[in-house]
Amino acid sequence: MEEDVLNLGGNIELSGFSSLDGGTMIVLKKIVGNYARKMSDQAGNFEKLSINMKTVHDNQFEMHAKMLDNGKAVNSSVTDRNLFVAVDSALKKIINEISK
Repeated sequence: MEEDVLNLGGNIELSGFSSLDGGTMIVLKKIVGNYARKMSDQAGNFEKLSINMKTVHDNQFEMHAKMLDNGKAVNSSVTDRNLFVAVDSALKKIINEISK
């Protein structure tokens, strides 16, 4: 099965989000865009942000986020029932990791 990949602004990649409706995607893109801006401000050489979503048992969303900073990968993963909380938590973990 081919994975659906949505590119935002060249250095942001979302995969696994094709089943979401338009309104949800608008909110999601705003959240991701704000975090990407923070990452690019804090990182030495922000290269790419990738987020992969899987729906797992009991209607939970599993998020895997990965940011490349000067060739070094910073990863995080979160599972939550709320899509927005899952994305927010996964990206917040990366921000906390790079601001150390």
